[in-house]
Amino acid sequence: MTIPEKISCINEALGAAYPSPKSELNYETPFQLLVATMLAAQSTDKKVNMITAELFKAAADAHSMSRLELDDIRQMIRSINYYNNKAKHLLAASTTLVEKFDGEVPDSREELEKLPGVGRKTANVVLSNAFGRPVMPVDTHVHRVSNRIGLVSTSNPRDTEDELMKIIPEDLVINFHHYLVLHGRYTCKARKPLCAECPIVDACDYEGKMF
Repeated sequence: MTIPEKISCINEALGAAYPSPKSELNYETPFQLLVATMLAAQSTDKKVNMITAELFKAAADAHSMSRLELDDIRQMIRSINYYNNKAKHLLAASTTLVEKFDGEVPDSREELEKLPGVGRKTANVVLSNAFGRPVMPVDTHVHRVSNRIGLVSTSNPRDTEDELMKIIPEDLVINFHHYLVLHGRYTCKARKPLCAECPIVDACDYEGKMF
């Protein structure tokens, strides 16, 4: 199966499995998505959603977040991994947004990556989900699945992003990213992929298929 055929098969099969693909983080604004994504590093979306449900009651936007004390943010997110650094980044990023962008989240990767605690993956998540940009955020699921099934052969997330962007049609990029994440989260799991339940098994090159 050629790469274009593989992409078409995956898009059709996972499109049927996930007809309305979207981020599983809860948010209402670009700022809230930014905060949730920053918190999601080394954590689960479920855990992040539990924390932001309370955090956003206290600070739903950059202006209100920037006025919080650092210790208050720490206390509200203390149950998440690396909460000390994440609290510092949330406060610093919110303050920067207020001072430089009137509290609004910028819609360019260059400006997003200037915010404290925001790297390329986080910037791509915001650009894709909040602003509809055809970019490819690469997390562990996207990197693992795209290599396992034979879409790419790469050793790091940045190379995975670059290679996927070369082969996936622009109009499919946003949904395709969600397909890879959801497929990796629920079917093509890291330690024990559920190959017997996989809707794209015929398009998969994984030599360790388990049935």
